[in-house]
Amino acid sequence: MRAFAFALLLVLAGCGGPPDVESLGWLSMGTTAQLSFKTAEGPCATNEGLAFGEVKEIFEEVERKLSIWRPDSEISRYVSLDQVSPETRPCYEAAFALQRSSGGAFNPFWRGPEKGPDLGGIAKGFAVDLAAARLLRGDGVRRSLLIDLGGNLKVVRGTWRTGIRDPSRPDGIVRTLTLTNGMACATSGEYARGKHIRDGRTGAPVTNDVASVTVVHPSSAMLADGLSTTLFVLGRERGTAFLSAHYPEATAYWVMRGATE
Repeated sequence: MRAFAFALLLVLAGCGGPPDVESLGWLSMGTTAQLSFKTAEGPCATNEGLAFGEVKEIFEEVERKLSIWRPDSEISRYVSLDQVSPETRPCYEAAFALQRSSGGAFNPFWRGPEKGPDLGGIAKGFAVDLAAARLLRGDGVRRSLLIDLGGNLKVVRGTWRTGIRDPSRPDGIVRTLTLTNGMACATSGEYARGKHIRDGRTGAPVTNDVASVTVVHPSSAMLADGLSTTLFVLGRERGTAFLSAHYPEATAYWVMRGATE
């Protein structure tokens, strides 16, 4: 669901790569994770390695606590919001708030209340926000830095461009976005995995004319993550009204089947 927002700048693994960008990549939370730096602002340094270690540690901790596939995770033992850890509580609260405001279109209890919540539609963005905050608290990030977890993007420092993929042309894009300090974006779509996004109100696969929707938020990867799924479920007309009423600080870019805006 998050594979469709991608960096336009060339990103290859390791130092000594192309002149524009270097990246450190790994697998995390069931998807690909990547830190990208602009090499024009300085050579590879120990600080980048330290940043990689810190971000990797945060992603692993979020997965340990919020993965429904781990029977020993916090979320697998969920009873009530009062019993979750202080570190993860903001993620639960944001998901439940989105459930209420969307009328259940975004529904962390889509599997049924007896099975507890699933924060898969918002947890990756939450992990990205935690990682960005950790890096900004330190003194090691001096170059432009972009965090990407499965297409959930957040700029820690600098200015970056990202593209929204054209569903009719696998190698093309329909729009280029510019993200600056603190901005985040996420995309929901079904061009690669088929109809896998479900309406939280019914549990049925979504059937509408939306090919994808990308949400840009000025500060929260978590909200961009959850909102992109919510808007995809609601559709363009209702989704646009919902965003304006509840999250006016965010911006949505729609790709409709056969047309774009």
